[in-house]
Amino acid sequence: MITLDIVAPVVEESKDYVNGLDTLWVLLGAMLVFWMQPGFALVEAGLTQKKNTANILMKNFVDFMCGSVLYWILGFSIMYGAGNAFFGWEGFGFIGGDSNVPAECTFIFQTVFCATTATIVSGAMAERTKFSMYVLYSVLISAFIYPFEGHWSWGGGWLAELGFHDFAGSTVVHLCGGALALAGAIVLGPRIGKYDKNGKSRAIPGHNLALCALGVFCLWVGWFGFNPCSTVAATGYANAVSMSHVFVTTNMAAATGGIAALAYTWIVDGKPSLSMVCNGVLAGLVGITAGCDCVSIGASALIGIIVSVVMCFSVSFIDKVLKIDDPVGAVSVHGVGGLLGTILTGVFCDSAIDDVEATVGVQTLGAVVVAVFAFVAGMIIFNAIKYTHGLRCDKRIEEEGLDVYEHGESAYN
Repeated sequence: MITLDIVAPVVEESKDYVNGLDTLWVLLGAMLVFWMQPGFALVEAGLTQKKNTANILMKNFVDFMCGSVLYWILGFSIMYGAGNAFFGWEGFGFIGGDSNVPAECTFIFQTVFCATTATIVSGAMAERTKFSMYVLYSVLISAFIYPFEGHWSWGGGWLAELGFHDFAGSTVVHLCGGALALAGAIVLGPRIGKYDKNGKSRAIPGHNLALCALGVFCLWVGWFGFNPCSTVAATGYANAVSMSHVFVTTNMAAATGGIAALAYTWIVDGKPSLSMVCNGVLAGLVGITAGCDCVSIGASALIGIIVSVVMCFSVSFIDKVLKIDDPVGAVSVHGVGGLLGTILTGVFCDSAIDDVEATVGVQTLGAVVVAVFAFVAGMIIFNAIKYTHGLRCDKRIEEEGLDVYEHGESAYN
């Protein structure tokens, strides 16, 4: 008989070093990051066709449900358990020990970050993936891929030893998710009708930009947990200053990212695009996440502008030149945005703001290695599924919609 060695938390009556205010701060962050799940769901649903809305909403539930369980059983132990420079392990069900906050507080905060990584992949593979296979690779991402690369930076692994700085996950979460999304979109191929016989891209408009815009506002709010609460402490003057600074830099990058996308589309396309402004805001948020604690307010504004403009170019390049169909721009927003934001942290890092020494060389190395690891792992997983059970749904199901065929119901009756 196989038994699981589930490690239960040890409850003691009093531990003086556990701080109640810090605990409340981190748990508030967990709630706000969880709020990003409906944000992602609304953005993806709004930017795709209504015949697949129930499928998209279901996938976002699956990401969090499966991610919560698998990260508890395997993921957290691999990511934060004692081990070596490449992976940790302290048994099934390991959730760590108390610090300034209880072990379970740290665990739930990290769980919501894990679920975000899997959700990013969903958008690039929308409208043509078998639901059963989506569940499978979502499980693999939460249990293995994210924890392995996360250990390198946040679990005391080799990147952490080099001085790699990713405060809240431009690389660990977003670039990893974006690289996996790129692999998935390549293996799946474009949606039916996306390119004509000459290879020219055709727009497949999303069915509800109001949902998309509401989702971006949800994500913007959620990012105030994603970044500021990653201080994991709220007591004392230094922490008060740090979390306040992170709030401001996070918001500034989002604002300038949206403005940059508005200006870019107005100049290039002749009209300001709401969907691209939404992605510009998200690109700014992704870009600032690595260095929100150690760059100035002015630098955060520049990071938002730079990442957003490059994202706008990337969306067009991936679609029209590479012929890769990414319905929501996940690869450009999270992959390109995470890569560039991590490198720019090395450019703009100011050790006077936070005692951090981030160099361009180490930041670039860390980002590239994580991107390559996630992309290669994604290619292996998606191709293995494709040539065994099959990754893509049947043509008739794709044409008529996944809602009815995969779930027996529609989001719109």
